[in-house]
Amino acid sequence: MNVGLIAHDSKKKLMQYFCIAYRGILTRHELYATGTTGTLVEEVTNLKIHKFLPGETGGARQLASQIEQGNLDMVIFLRDPSPVRDTEPEVNSVVRLCDIYNIPIATNLATGELLIHALERGELEWRNIG
Repeated sequence: MNVGLIAHDSKKKLMQYFCIAYRGILTRHELYATGTTGTLVEEVTNLKIHKFLPGETGGARQLASQIEQGNLDMVIFLRDPSPVRDTEPEVNSVVRLCDIYNIPIATNLATGELLIHALERGELEWRNIG
């Protein structure tokens, strides 16, 4: 399965810890991430990650494009719920597109863990049908 990873700056360390904890599951899947998030996760996990540009320079748009093209099966987006930032419209498009294209998305650690366990159990295989 193809898994997208994205994290706001204040959640990048949490994304690293998440990927360390679930490295055994993630290693069996194709990973895609915005540039900075992907680089930080690769540094601590040695996972192979297809990296786009950093989110604020177009990476969120590249990730969104992959969703539109049907190339991602799920997205883990650890977002900061604090007040809106300048890059928020780009990142919100990822959430919106996941809703439009019926892509499972986690926006916090709790739902991230639910999705990663569903991935491990094969509960997202319905994405391969059709």
